[in-house]
Amino acid sequence: MEGQDEVSAREQHFHSQVRESTICFLLFAILYIVSYFIITRYKRKSDEQEDEDAIVNRISLFLSTFTLAVSAGAVLLLPFSIISNEILLSFPQNYYIQWLNGSLIHGLWNLASLFSNLCLFVLMPFAFFFLESEGFAGLKKTKVQGEKQLEEGHKKGIRARILETVVMLVLLALLILGIVWVASALIDNDAASMESLYDLWEFYLPYLYSCISLMGCLLLLLCTPVGLSRMFTVMGQLLVKPTILEDLDEQIYIITLEEEALQRRLNGLSSSVDYNIMDLEQELENVKTLKTKLERRKKASAWERNLVYPAVMVLLLIETSISVLLVACNILCLLVDETAMPKGTRGPGIGNASLSAFGFVGAALEIILIFYLMVSSVVGFYSLRFFGNFIPKKDDTTMTKIIGNCVSILVLSSALPVMSRTLGITRFDLLGDFGRFNWLGNFYIVLSYNLLFAIVTTLCLVRKFTSAVREELFKALGMR
Repeated sequence: MEGQDEVSAREQHFHSQVRESTICFLLFAILYIVSYFIITRYKRKSDEQEDEDAIVNRISLFLSTFTLAVSAGAVLLLPFSIISNEILLSFPQNYYIQWLNGSLIHGLWNLASLFSNLCLFVLMPFAFFFLESEGFAGLKKTKVQGEKQLEEGHKKGIRARILETVVMLVLLALLILGIVWVASALIDNDAASMESLYDLWEFYLPYLYSCISLMGCLLLLLCTPVGLSRMFTVMGQLLVKPTILEDLDEQIYIITLEEEALQRRLNGLSSSVDYNIMDLEQELENVKTLKTKLERRKKASAWERNLVYPAVMVLLLIETSISVLLVACNILCLLVDETAMPKGTRGPGIGNASLSAFGFVGAALEIILIFYLMVSSVVGFYSLRFFGNFIPKKDDTTMTKIIGNCVSILVLSSALPVMSRTLGITRFDLLGDFGRFNWLGNFYIVLSYNLLFAIVTTLCLVRKFTSAVREELFKALGMR
């Protein structure tokens, strides 16, 4: 009887493992397909040659797609875990959701952590070096292949480029290993820490990823407040603004006359003055764009102009205010309650207790705020002057820039769950390696992070909403 129970338990464990693996594969396949369409939408079409470079670009494309899919999974994992917990609490005995359990959620977090490390330290460096490689000069092919490659521009073959890429990766790994080893030895110079640095898998890689996560959280600390204030401008450009004391017909008439005048000047110029023609064509394109926007505003319905725009602006203001309020509450909790620290302790488990004091409504609010913070961080990232050149353009983005964008999004998305827990947006205890970072247990780092986020976000919003008043004051004082 006991033998039958053991066999039944093993079969049940096997079936649960197969079911979880199938679910993970289907979810990742969906993310991969969506990521592939996104990258091919922006990838430069001129890179699609039919030669050795085409193979290199194709391999880099697949690796970049894999990285973007992992980034999307890291972003969706925290909301998926929160909503799964609430569903299991609401329907604990439902047969159709038995696949949604703690084992599946924990496995997804471990896979997200593993794939994030793999993409960040192996796949993306390999894709970049492989794309830039030319092959070592000492490697030769046969005579026929050599003549052919001379005609194609002295290319040395895929094998030579792979070998050069592997050598570059090994040298980079040794460089990073030495830097982190020396830095850790200088910061923490006891015998236990020095000995643990020799343990590559159990200590060194999690420690290195902890440093990368801290850098990602610092980048989010810089990008998110800027993005929260920038979101109002972005939504203002996408939506139709209310027409208050404006005569759109008159503006369209004036812009039409300007367009016709530019078109006549352009037709009257000779082709010898190329620089004037280029300037006029650019000016004509700007006028046409402005005319299109005015016509769109005119065709928009009254409810779209007078209801949607104010409602979206108020919604953005409410979400931003709630985010700052939650951070302020988290600062107070950190000062009076030691359990508020995001030190990765295991909570009651998936499906045992609600993560929010307001139940399903609070969990839904947390999910909305997490997505809002992620979108704001991406907007803020591309709004920074240093990263402005990273903005992808449709059908005109090189593979090198695509790799840079994928790495940046991976760093931001991997740090998003940690930032959400650190700021108190959610109380979800991070599963997997995300909750084992060393700096999450440092009270001064966590408190400083919360204070800086609240202060910088408030300053950005104040600067955003008072910029028009300051401009008018400067004009009245004759300073502008």
